[in-house]
Amino acid sequence: VGQKLKDLSLPRWDIIKHVCIKEAVLPFNKFPAESIFLSPEMKSTGEVMGISENFGLSFYKATLSAGVQLPDSGLVFISVNDEDKFKIIPIVRGFIELGFNIIATSGTAHEIVKNGMITSTIFKAGEGRPNIVDRIKNDEVTLVINTPLGPQSRYDEEAIGKACIQKSIMAITTISAADAVLRAIRTKNKIKVKSLQEYHSS
Repeated sequence: VGQKLKDLSLPRWDIIKHVCIKEAVLPFNKFPAESIFLSPEMKSTGEVMGISENFGLSFYKATLSAGVQLPDSGLVFISVNDEDKFKIIPIVRGFIELGFNIIATSGTAHEIVKNGMITSTIFKAGEGRPNIVDRIKNDEVTLVINTPLGPQSRYDEEAIGKACIQKSIMAITTISAADAVLRAIRTKNKIKVKSLQEYHSS
């Protein structure tokens, strides 16, 4: 107590060779009829952590430990707000390079096609049938990326989120999380077990 950190001979952060990612465990699957939107009374049921030499694999380990399995292939649904449209393009390209197929709402699909990629178009939750909720319930979708803005988008997000919970599908609501998931899927086949002692001794 009273000493400065620089005087304690602590390891320097810039020489630590591993990445640690903490993930909250939220009990949505135990309350499927409840709103997916977090409120002040919502508490996590615990926390898990993934450790590896790089961000992607650490994120994958944390996600897996939280009970969420990331897909290897399949159909990715994408619907993003106007501010995120240019940000989603490299992420879409990354999923296509990994062999995923893309389905998107009309505005997002237009942006994807404009950037030279192929996608199918799907109705939003309240636009018509079959819509994205129907496709999720029919086990046709393996991953959801949805960044809504506005009251109607919030209604769509809740309908989509509940369907994802029922089918144990990961629903991503931010561009940064979508990028993290892409990086995790790219590295997931390189997973290996390593003890904490090994990390601290390296």
